[in-house]
Order: sequence, then C-alpha cells, then structure tokens
Amino acid sequence: MQKVRIPQNSFQYGEISDNTVMRTDSPIYAASAQSLENMIVLPEGAVKKRHGTKFINKLVSINPNTITTHTEIHLTSFVFDDNEEYLIAIGHGFIEPFRLLSDGTVQRLNAVSVDTQNNPLPFDKDYLHQYNTAQYGDVMFICHPLFAPRMLTRTSLTTFELSVFSFDTSYDNKDTYQPYSVFHSANVTLESNNQFTGTNRTITTSSPYWDTTGKHIGVTVRYGGSEIVITSVNSTTEAIGTVVKELSTRLTVTNPLRTRDGSNAIEVTHLSHGLVSGNLITVTDAVAVGGINASAINGSRYVQDILDINTYTINAQANNNANSSEDGGGFVKIASKGPTTIWDEQAFSAVRGYPAAVTFHENRLCFAGTIAEPDTIFMSQLGEFFNYDVGEANDTDAIILVAATGDVNEIRYMRSNRDLQIFTLSDELYIPTYLNQAITPTNAQIRKQTPFGTEFVLPTSIDGATIFVERGGRAVREYIYSDAEDAYIATGVSTVASHLIVDPVDIAVVHSGFNTQESYAAMVMGNGDMALFSSNRAEKRAAWTNLTTQGSFLATAAIGDRLFVYNKITNTSGIAKYTICEFVDDIGLDNYAYYAYSSNPINLMISNPNDTWDVIGFDGTNKVYLGEFTVDSSINIDLTSYSNYTHFYIGKKFTSKVITNAVDTVAANGPVTGDVRGISTVVLNVKDSTSIKVNNRTVNNITGFTGNKEVRLLGYGRNPQVTIEQNDPMPLQINGLISELIT
Repeated sequence: MQKVRIPQNSFQYGEISDNTVMRTDSPIYAASAQSLENMIVLPEGAVKKRHGTKFINKLVSINPNTITTHTEIHLTSFVFDDNEEYLIAIGHGFIEPFRLLSDGTVQRLNAVSVDTQNNPLPFDKDYLHQYNTAQYGDVMFICHPLFAPRMLTRTSLTTFELSVFSFDTSYDNKDTYQPYSVFHSANVTLESNNQFTGTNRTITTSSPYWDTTGKHIGVTVRYGGSEIVITSVNSTTEAIGTVVKELSTRLTVTNPLRTRDGSNAIEVTHLSHGLVSGNLITVTDAVAVGGINASAINGSRYVQDILDINTYTINAQANNNANSSEDGGGFVKIASKGPTTIWDEQAFSAVRGYPAAVTFHENRLCFAGTIAEPDTIFMSQLGEFFNYDVGEANDTDAIILVAATGDVNEIRYMRSNRDLQIFTLSDELYIPTYLNQAITPTNAQIRKQTPFGTEFVLPTSIDGATIFVERGGRAVREYIYSDAEDAYIATGVSTVASHLIVDPVDIAVVHSGFNTQESYAAMVMGNGDMALFSSNRAEKRAAWTNLTTQGSFLATAAIGDRLFVYNKITNTSGIAKYTICEFVDDIGLDNYAYYAYSSNPINLMISNPNDTWDVIGFDGTNKVYLGEFTVDSSINIDLTSYSNYTHFYIGKKFTSKVITNAVDTVAANGPVTGDVRGISTVVLNVKDSTSIKVNNRTVNNITGFTGNKEVRLLGYGRNPQVTIEQNDPMPLQINGLISELIT
C-alpha cells in the first residue's frame, strides 16, 4: 500500500466533459473539475459560489398564464453614458424600459405598447430571440425580417417612444434615399401607359410580377430613376401607381448627342437606356448641335434604331446642314413612359422582407439580410444614417455589397470590431478595414473566412475575440484575426466542456463581473441552465461553469459590471411567475428581496399560495440561514418571532457543488488510472465559507471560516473523486485541496 499526496492548486480550466476522463496527461486535467455547479472561476484559479439574483420586478405588460417558452422576452441594454443606463425588455407586443439608478437600484419606467402613429408594436413572442439591435445616442434600432426597422427613442430621462424607421428624402420629396434592388428577370419590361406624371397611372410589366395579396401596396418602384408609388394591384402584370417624379433621365455623359452630315438622324448616348425601337420619348433642354436648332431636337420623338445598350437614334425635325458630324447637345433630359428594362424596386418592404441584422460601423448604419436578399449588406452614407443613396460612388456615398462567395449566405448578425464581421447561416465573413482608409464604395469587399455558420444567438465580444454559437447549437467558437494566418479563424472554445452547450438561446458579456476583474460570458441554454465562460488569452486559460436555479433562466443582458436575467419560477402546483433579476452580492438566494422586520407577516408579491421560500436573517453584522418557510393563502410569510433580526433576505436557495476529476497519479510501476484506489484524507483550503460538505460529510458550520480543513474519508473505487457541496445559502470559496491517495 502506498500513500501519495496529490494537490489541486487551481480550477482555472473550469468544468470539463467526462469525455476527457482519460486525459490525465493533459495540464487541463490537473486544473479543472468534472462539475462546477453554481460556482465561478476567479482570475487567480480559485472557485467561488456565484452571486444570488435580486428581484427587480415583474413585467407588467404580460399575462404570465400565456408565457410558454423561453423565446418570449428579449433583454438588451441601452447606454447613453455612465449615468444614464437602461435595461430594455422587448416582449410580445410591448417594450418595457428599466432605468439603472446610481444607488444600485432599478426604476421601472412606463411601458411602450403603441408606436408614435398609435399602431400596435410588431414584436412577436415566436421571434423575440432573433431580434437584432444597434444603439447610437438616444436611438436604438430594432430589426427582424418580418417588420420594418423600428427606432426606440429616449425622449427624456424617463420616457421612450417607438417609431418606424424612415429614409431621408430630397428637398421636394420626389426622391427617397432608400436602397433599391432589381428583383425581375433581365428581359422583363415596365411601362406607364398614361402620362409621365400624376396619380392613378397604369403600370404594366411584360411578365407576372406584382403581388396580388396587397404586399406591393405602398411600395416604390423606379422607372429609370423616377419613383412610382404603387397604390393598388389589378393583376400580376398590372398595377396602379402615383408617378411621384416625371419619368425622365438626365443624360450624364458629356456631349450626349451626335449628328450626321446631311441627315436628321441623331445618335443619343443614354447609358443603360432599356428602350426598344418605337418607344416614344420627350427630349428637353437640348441645345443646337451640328447645324440643327434646339427647337428641331426638343419635343416628342420616336426611338428609331437601337445601336447598343447605351445608344439609340432619333430623328430631328431638320437635317444637319453642317459639313461634318458633330458631338454636343448640352445637359439633355429624356422623358419616356414606354417599356423599359431599366427599373428597380425598394429593397426593404413587406413583399421583399426587411433587414435581419443591424450595426454601426465606421460612421455608417449598416443593415443586412432581408428575405429576398439574404446575402446583401446596405451601408448608409458616411455620417448620414438615413440616407442610402449610392449616388456616383463617391467616398461618402452609400454602399451595397453582395456576399457572392459561391453560397447563399443568409446574414444573421454583424459586429463592428477591427473589421466589420459578418455571421451567416453557413459561413463567417468580414469586410476589411484598410490602414488609414475608411470603407468606400470603391474599396469595399466581402471576404469569406470560416465555414461553421451561426445560430440565432448574438455574437458577442470578450477578451479581444467575438464568440458565437455554431450552427446546430452544439459548440461555441471565437472569431479572431490571426496574424500568423493573415485571416480570421474560428477556434472552438467549448470543446472541453461540450456537455454544457445545450441549445443556447441568449448571451451577454459582463465586464468585471461578480466583483472580480474578470469578464464573463453568460450563456442561457434551452434547458433553463446558464453556462458561464471566462477567458484570459494572455495566460492561455479559459473556463466554463454551470449555473442552475430553482426554475429556469430564460434571457440575459449585461450593462458594464451588472448582469441581469429573466427568470421563470414554478411552485409545486405548477403555477409559474416570471421576473427580472440581477446577480447581486454573496447572497445564496435567487429571486430574493430585502425586507425590514415587521410585527406583521411579510407579503411576498412574487409568490403563489403555499410556495416555500428560504430566509436569511440579518442583525446588522451577521447573516444567518433561518430555514425554509411556507407562505399562507394570502401570500404572507410570518417572521414575527425573529425580532432579533433587523432585516431578512427572502428567496430561493440553490446548491453549489464541486466534483473533482478522478484523483490520479503515476506510481513506480506506471499510471494508476483505472486501478482500485481510495482517498483517505482531504485537506481543503477555503475562504469566508460556511456549511461545507465533503463527500456528503458535514465538515464546517463555522460562519465565515478561512483556512485549511482536514477531512477523513472512507471507501475505494476505480475513479475516486472529491465532492464539495453546500446546500445552505451561505458563502463558499475554495482555493484548492490536497488529496491523500492510497494505491
């Protein structure tokens, strides 16, 4: 028989999968655990019981009886500056803002249930977890492919309103600076059968095009560059519209007209004209050229011959009497209402869908991922967030890019980092930022990088990388630029803790979280648990732990060093309550509230009759766990006999547990892995800890004990482990342990 003392000085790699049970050769094995439940990994390597969650409020805008799934509340942050921070809850048909006050409390503000036009909000419980937001100053943009982008605007310190995003227009309101796209086949024509301007004009296409269910009503199409607003649809080939701006084009080339010696034929250079022989056009603003007076050129003219896509001929009312052909014509305008292939339609609409993704990048507001164009990115003009006019492709003009990488990349998210990172259903892409150069229409390009795809969980930055959930919801990866490869890579960060990744639905990163200097990514899972990830790339360490509660975590959001969760708690009768809480203090209770002593029973507004709640008494100095109490039919809890306490914390306790990896070593004759062996003694080093059990043996009930505690154990097995557990809602911190192994 041989005794060997095996130290575990650190838990810096967190909880690892049991698939690593034979990786005793790995340095990760010696500094991790099989289970870290409701514990956080401290930067130094110790583990500490997580904070409890303090009750903030119920959502007043929902009927709890209708809440059935985790997708029904979306939490996000709204930060104007350090003194004006808000938590935003987006629910089924409502928005509820909460203001974070300087004393650490939270003020609930008036809910928003209609927009500025008194219309109901479009938010639907089945899609809330897919919503995408971006904030700039007092405005937050909210996007989803099923509704037009909405703007949540802070109108005062305590009030918000919601409106529909609208594009800038020209001074005469005849041009809307929105993105346009071509949705028809190359040979399909559009024409106005009436006049060049006016209402109730018949708009006809040469092939079926119009949506007859009404989705095209209100949509703008452009004939050349002139807008027509569709007011009704008669059939798939005929619509009625208002011609907002005369159906005309200003010829932008220098000297667009060419005359022929001794002929009345005039060659017109009209870029991408889309006309056919026989179309009637109206020429205005032409000046005399080649011996033909302006009056003989201007007026109604028929297109004679189509020379190419940019050139056709017309006949003037007089011949060229000059001795040679001549170029000229001035700044000519051509009006036409005949069939043309040069037409397009607004990119965002009920018939084409709306953007799925939104972000700000290099002083541009970027949208992407409509239903009709899932792989297209629309970037506003520089500094003009409501102007998407591509103009002449000047550096400040709007940019439209298509991710033409060989696959249809359904864009789900964009993140502004060192580059504009793009996360799609199938791939990860980016638009590079050039040294000392802004992104412009002439240098913008999309580059494909990794092939994993992204689930509907917002990619979030932590420790210099952007972490995202891989398509299928079984892995988490970090998207980071590698100087060695001169490209982005997407390394798996959940490989050693793959069992914790169970259908992720939400994520938030809290900086200096849980009163540490560490950043933690809190990831809500579909099973109601939460996985906590921390990373320190400089020290080459990363850790996962698992957080559970009596009920379910449903959504999360972070603002600075404050982490919030949306919870579901259910009593023994199956009645559920839904609350917003914050991780606060070393109180081992969830959904807890702080009450002063009263000579009358205390009313618990978030409880149901016959619920049980755990109570911690506080006398001004010490906190003592008083046990579990049952509320009466009036939702009261009677603590009148505990007058020696000034205050009480009332909530739901949770268990914290550490299960080490199988204690292993290498003996003189080789590894003992798999051999029958036992742990005779464990020396546990703890800090400010109370109510600890080791392998189900109570070893310490001293309040706030710090130091080493020796525990003698019995039993043998092929995978001996140490289980450290705390069931009471009291503090717990484990710095390390030494196991005496008998082989």
